[in-house]
Amino acid sequence: MGVDMKVVVNFDLCESNAVCMGIAPEVFEVRDDDFLYILQEEPAEELRGKVEEAARRCPKQAITVED
Repeated sequence: MGVDMKVVVNFDLCESNAVCMGIAPEVFEVRDDDFLYILQEEPAEELRGKVEEAARRCPKQAITVED
């Protein structure tokens, strides 16, 4: 069993620009109300690469991945 990860978004920093959704749509979604939603707070380990890339590429650095 892999190490569980948790996705944390600082919604005060988040601009809902959907960069993360473009990288990991299984985990992030910007809806019609222009707010970001975390679809999976504890995604499967096989999504780690996408989630970490989304965190790195977030323009506001609002996403963190915790183990």
